Amino acid sequence: MGFLQIMRPKQWTKNLIIYAGLVFSNHLLDINLIIITTIGFFLFCLFSSCVYIINDILDREKDAVHHKKKYRPIPSGKITVSQAFVFGVILFIFSFGCALLLNPTFALVGFIYFLLITLYSFVLKHLVIIDVMTIAMGFILRAVAGTVLIGVRISPWLLSCTLLLSMFLALNKRRSELLAVDVDKVNTRKILKEYSPELVRDMINIVTASTVMAYALYTFTSEHTTYMMVTIPFVIYGVFRYQYILHKKGKKGLGESPELILLKDLPLVLNIFLWVLTCIVILYIFD
Repeated sequence: MGFLQIMRPKQWTKNLIIYAGLVFSNHLLDINLIIITTIGFFLFCLFSSCVYIINDILDREKDAVHHKKKYRPIPSGKITVSQAFVFGVILFIFSFGCALLLNPTFALVGFIYFLLITLYSFVLKHLVIIDVMTIAMGFILRAVAGTVLIGVRISPWLLSCTLLLSMFLALNKRRSELLAVDVDKVNTRKILKEYSPELVRDMINIVTASTVMAYALYTFTSEHTTYMMVTIPFVIYGVFRYQYILHKKGKKGLGESPELILLKDLPLVLNIFLWVLTCIVILYIFD
């Protein structure tokens, strides 16, 4: 159970963006491409799990004093550092080998993602602003992986939206971490000392407005159909609903785990479902 827990399957929802290339390239009805993308999705989940293992090994002492992270397998003692390391190496060799067999370019993107996030775990997470931008680049690489896997081109506007939305999530995570710990007394993330609630709030405001605007511009200039403008309200509601949950639900540290919000908040889940369904109807019926 500890080995499954250290892979963080709850965070695999972040890799669903790999399907964006399949949906927005009008290939959703191609069974072969669906199968290939699904295999790629699970392989990228393994790639990301390898990074989580490295991060848990490096942060084991800090996680041990965190109110939630202390229950992770390594700081809680369920798994030793050596066991986690061996498991991570085996997992990486297996996932990278399978990715090479599936698509060499996809494997290269996955390897770049692994290197980037590993570098984040060692260095980049200690650099203010660069830390959240690196997280955002990880989402961009996920989206790119999905396109190279099936040999299609994805709109630069959608990549921009992905970048901005992931920064929105990362900044809200920083905000929740600031509210959850006293950075002057608890030895958790040192980078939190470089942020303040006011700074993060201003950055979130900028990124939120930019995200909605970028998506709106994408729908206005969509090479498929201008009916995509109908989906704008879903994006606005989703962004506002996420903010509402963090500000009004009163759950301490909830923003530290965006995947939990995406999985547990029914209105948000329903909104995402309706957005996806509306996009599919527009792209595959009205296009």
